[in-house]
Amino acid sequence: MTADHKDKWYMLTLVGEDQPGIVAHVSAALYEGGCYLGETSMMRLGGNFTIMMMVRYAGTAHGLQEVVGGVAESLGLRLHIDPIQAHLHDHRLPDVRISVYGADRAGILAKVTGALAEAGLDILDLESDVAGTEEEPVYVMHIEGHAAEGIPALESALEIVRNEGIQATLQQVDTLIG
Repeated sequence: MTADHKDKWYMLTLVGEDQPGIVAHVSAALYEGGCYLGETSMMRLGGNFTIMMMVRYAGTAHGLQEVVGGVAESLGLRLHIDPIQAHLHDHRLPDVRISVYGADRAGILAKVTGALAEAGLDILDLESDVAGTEEEPVYVMHIEGHAAEGIPALESALEIVRNEGIQATLQQVDTLIG
């Protein structure tokens, strides 16, 4: 598909039980439907598979639904489509990496990210997991972001989190490339 000023960008989101062939079938349907892919993110979470794709398509959201809907239904995936503004090649590089470990409890993600947001952290990527055992679960977070207010502000925010029994480390990331 050639770039055309009439093409629109959509965020296509699919979620369902993990199984072999999801990416192959969905990407083939999009290709055959005349779609162009921008950035994508795909991952397995707790036995489920989730896909987020920036898709350029000349038609409407309803038309895009028709392009991929049959494949999604055949794979048992829930499909959601939103029109978006595509900002390809607009990548912010993280300058900090934060690792957090704590007893799994309600609100731990909100507490940590709230403190970091108040300290000026722009979260660019966050992954979390529940480790440990069912009897003693441990919540684990790995965050990459941009420290808009500087490292001292983030360290102060993490000190508040640490005072609540949560282990948190901050590492600066060298953003110089080359």
